[in-house]
Amino acid sequence: MPNKASPLVISAPEPRTLDLIFTPPQLALFRRKYRIVETTPEGVAKLPPDVLSEARYIVGQPPIAPETLEKLKSLRCVFNVETNLINNMPYETLFARGIHVVTTGLVFAEPVAELGLAMALNLARDIVDADLAFRQGKELWGGDGNQAARLLSGADIGIIGFGDLGRALNRLLTGFRTRTMVFDPWLPPSVLIEHGVEPAALDKVLSESDFVFVVASVTSENQGFLGADAFAKMRKGAAFILLSRAGVVDFAALMAAVKSGHIVAASDVFPEEPLAKDHPVRSLPGFLRSAHRAGALDVAFKRMGDMVLEDMDLIDRGLPPMRSKRAERETVSRMRSKPVDRN
Repeated sequence: MPNKASPLVISAPEPRTLDLIFTPPQLALFRRKYRIVETTPEGVAKLPPDVLSEARYIVGQPPIAPETLEKLKSLRCVFNVETNLINNMPYETLFARGIHVVTTGLVFAEPVAELGLAMALNLARDIVDADLAFRQGKELWGGDGNQAARLLSGADIGIIGFGDLGRALNRLLTGFRTRTMVFDPWLPPSVLIEHGVEPAALDKVLSESDFVFVVASVTSENQGFLGADAFAKMRKGAAFILLSRAGVVDFAALMAAVKSGHIVAASDVFPEEPLAKDHPVRSLPGFLRSAHRAGALDVAFKRMGDMVLEDMDLIDRGLPPMRSKRAERETVSRMRSKPVDRN
């Protein structure tokens, strides 16, 4: 059991839970090293003044009003385990006071990248529809079943966004000997070149790619920026794979481009989740669907616990957090990704 001198942690991790992000041994260590006050996001502001004054860490992304932050006199770090940075706390004051705001979103990069690769391979070889046809006794054998098939190996690849997810995806694609172009206005060309990819304008990525992967976060500048004009610029028959957030796409325009036969598409995210039972995308040929499950693996959630414990240990010893990704003063207020509604 922690003693009264142990650092105090406010735990409000919704929509996560401590049991979700920690293995039993991790959770036992967490409870042994820290005094933990568990509450809801809305309950943080209602905690007793002495609790707020002593809290060294917050696990979660609760709304923090300026008057609440003023009471958090010992706060050193906010661990956002939901992973979407939203504009619900006074970031400028947090930064001015030297308080870290970090996200554990890196844990999702590899799982999401793997599903994105699987989607690309399916769109290239029509695996799901071929399986369904086989079950119905309508399969096409040999070359007859490969009329629209293509290789991912040696293909022209476009990646829109090159954060943790884009880099994880690029690592997976390396073995396919692709030519990979990247559009990311937040990165200098040298960073992209160092990762072995070709910096490119958005129009070039769209018009010269056989497969376009969208892994960009939603920001105040890019909401809905991929619309009908963007899809029209793509090669006929090219594949569009949406992995980050539906907010960067005009979804109706995407469906129209697929319905016309100009492109094929896959998406793990949708404008509204869960999606209405009668939504037209459910029955749209040429569109591969996944129910926002790309990153939701237990192994990914448990890696969050490792990150939180290791970074807390560093901060306890007067060092900066190294495992979690820190929010940046210049960009955090631009983020517009919606938090998930469930685990």
